[in-house]
Amino acid sequence: MPDTVTTSLEGKHALVCGASAGIGRATALALAAAGADVTALARSRDRLEALVPELTAAGAAAARFIDVDLEDAAGSTGAVETLTKAHGPIHILINNAGGPAPGPILEAEEEAFVAAFARHVLASHRLVKLLLPGMRAQGYGRIVNVISTSVREPIPGLGVSNTIRGAMASWSKTVSKELPPGVTINNLLPGYTDTERLGEIGKAVGARTGRSIEEVREGWLAVVPEGRLAEPAEPAAMIAFLVSPAGAYIRGQSIAVDGGRMGCI
Repeated sequence: MPDTVTTSLEGKHALVCGASAGIGRATALALAAAGADVTALARSRDRLEALVPELTAAGAAAARFIDVDLEDAAGSTGAVETLTKAHGPIHILINNAGGPAPGPILEAEEEAFVAAFARHVLASHRLVKLLLPGMRAQGYGRIVNVISTSVREPIPGLGVSNTIRGAMASWSKTVSKELPPGVTINNLLPGYTDTERLGEIGKAVGARTGRSIEEVREGWLAVVPEGRLAEPAEPAAMIAFLVSPAGAYIRGQSIAVDGGRMGCI
């Protein structure tokens, strides 16, 4: 049991995957503002290089990046092992990766499911197994998976994504039962968030339905009681809480930040 309930992340080292854009980038900045040592991981070296000074300015104890593809099992494992040898154990892991291409599930090929499973479930599983010994030794570990509200209500036109997000949620719940005390895992379920990914989905929906991007956006907003898209910093703020000492008793949960869109309880 923690001596104090605090949201400070001073003395904690966070690895944020998919940190070059969207919710991943906003999360890296939120953890930096809480005083964490932040390592940003993504494929885009240019974006990561630009992010590092922003992390330092936001308050990170230290900031660095790894440009690697999580689908490259050997490359990503080697890069993270090198990171921990040089900078110590990881206390906080944010599993976050670009979602599968949109489209009806019956139009998806088998290869799309295999690739998405590797990018999300297998990459996350690999990182947890790699970093768990350090978390256990430190007596502190926080794992958050950025997935989707589709784990509760499948979203039309996102067939492969719905399937893989559900697999992630089931994997996470199972993992939560096996982690030692002091190490938690939770899922963040973002609703319609103003990111590049949502823009890509909007274009795909428009192309499939003949609607304009504006019409697609209006359709989204019509079912969100808050009446707007989320800013990436809003789900990031929930993540920052979950990974802090204040979030120690939240474990194995899927928490939506969706402006009230979902109809389920």
